[in-house]
Amino acid sequence: MILVTGGTGMLGAHLLLDLLRKEEVVRAIYRTEAPIEKTRKLFADRDCMDLFQKIEWVAADLNDIPALERAFEQVTRVYHCAAYVTFDPKEEEVLRKTNIEGTANLVNLAIAYKVDKFCHVSSIAALGETIDKDKRIDEKSNWNPDGFHSDYAISKYGSEIEVWRASQEALPIIIVNPGLIFGTGFWNQSSGELLNKIHQGMPFYTKGSVGVVAVEDVCSIMIQLMDSSIKNQNYVLVSENIGFQDLLNELADSLHKKRPNLYASPFSTGIAWRLDYLISLLTTKKRSFSRATAKASHATVLYDNSKITQTLNYAFIPASDFLKPLCQAYLQSL
Repeated sequence: MILVTGGTGMLGAHLLLDLLRKEEVVRAIYRTEAPIEKTRKLFADRDCMDLFQKIEWVAADLNDIPALERAFEQVTRVYHCAAYVTFDPKEEEVLRKTNIEGTANLVNLAIAYKVDKFCHVSSIAALGETIDKDKRIDEKSNWNPDGFHSDYAISKYGSEIEVWRASQEALPIIIVNPGLIFGTGFWNQSSGELLNKIHQGMPFYTKGSVGVVAVEDVCSIMIQLMDSSIKNQNYVLVSENIGFQDLLNELADSLHKKRPNLYASPFSTGIAWRLDYLISLLTTKKRSFSRATAKASHATVLYDNSKITQTLNYAFIPASDFLKPLCQAYLQSL
């Protein structure tokens, strides 16, 4: 029995589909029933409703130990895809409780139930830094505790610490650090929000960069690593590094929209996040643009995927090959 957390999110839903296509026996946890509809629609769009019916859904929160204990019965492998994602500083406590404490609960139960292997989905946000700015960040880059990190990045780094701790307690683990994941079916969250903004006519661009990857690659690599004898390793999962302006231009072209043509300088984004903070402070509006988001939009950071490509002899899908079909699927969903 395989347990998947985050099965109602983009990565978890695609992973469930791939696992069931391999005829695995799968259980997925959920907090509320409504988001299951997105996973059901993904399976329906792939004409795989027969596989969807095979998912055993169990209601459980990452901090509800009794419910998690029921979910862990007869489980041999765990894919931990669930995470809370926000860049609103007001939600720091929720981030830590979900991403760090929730992960600690899962690995503790995995140890108690003698799970064979545990795969944790982290993020490139949890990776360290390089002293040489021309050197790419990889799995050995050192985390700088004195550097500026978003609350989300800190929570993902903290969750990794819990997983590594579990590996020292004899739990075989795998950690993957994906870049910005692109995949179909979840247009109002994660990278899907970026497509929404471009389709609505977003005029601004910055000159930073980001590591991108297709959801198909992330799922394939996770399954291969879990099916192998490899353990207690972490891997950067990035197809390629791409400038924000180039990424936005490619999305705009594929969506038949005008390219963003107004450069948002560090000074202007600095004003923007402060205004967003004031609006949030004076109203009940949730933060949409934080200091961390502004800083990341101007950061030119390159990631090295050579460890996973050499380990599995893996060839990633180029960004140009997955972005165009993704945009076509988005337009068809409107």
